[in-house]
Amino acid sequence: MNDHELAGQLAGQAGELLLAVRDELSDATEGERKAAGDKRSHDFLMDALARERPEDAVLSEEGADNPVRLQARRVWIVDPLDGTREFSELGRDDWAVHVALWEAGELVAGAVALPAQGVTLATPAVAFPPAYSGPPRIVVSRTRPPAIALQVRDHLDGSLVAMGSAGAKVAAVVQGLADVYVHAGGQYEWDSAAPVAVARAAGLHTSRIDGTPLEYNRADPLLPDLVVCRPEYAEAVLAATG
Repeated sequence: MNDHELAGQLAGQAGELLLAVRDELSDATEGERKAAGDKRSHDFLMDALARERPEDAVLSEEGADNPVRLQARRVWIVDPLDGTREFSELGRDDWAVHVALWEAGELVAGAVALPAQGVTLATPAVAFPPAYSGPPRIVVSRTRPPAIALQVRDHLDGSLVAMGSAGAKVAAVVQGLADVYVHAGGQYEWDSAAPVAVARAAGLHTSRIDGTPLEYNRADPLLPDLVVCRPEYAEAVLAATG
């Protein structure tokens, strides 16, 4: 199978595994569910990529970083469980699995699975989100909306939509459930690589908050800020964040 198909398959299968873990540990503590979900999804993805793409490097949130990836031509960037807190709270569906492929300087494939929603968004064919006639919706953390998102809301005269994980937030923009996601509170490459690949495939704007390109597979995987939005809002969002 090609890289797009593999990304989608692995994200979906890891999501099915996580649903099973959630059921299995429904009577456990939230901490036990978090730990089991992170480990079992990570182990599954690492084993699958070693089998399917043995020559490629991997950067995973749950794995030890290997500097060999900096010399590799192809690197899979994965978040085995994005939104661990939401996953641990039974009944929540705003968590995700991220699987992306970086090759020779670019994100070339990616998939975001939303297992509790029964949805997997995967490159290369991702539909542009449907039009929305209301005020722009800015998706934010459900616990503490960042100041930059409030700036964007005020600049666009928009409204806030609260949601959990980064992958779920970007997926909401891709699906037409929100219009803007802006973050400046500190993230890592695995938080955004797959969501950005999917958003780009859908024709959305993606960048740093100063408008510069998002870059991946760097020595320091910290990637502290990003913007994902419908293209018609890009200029206004960047004006509010610059």
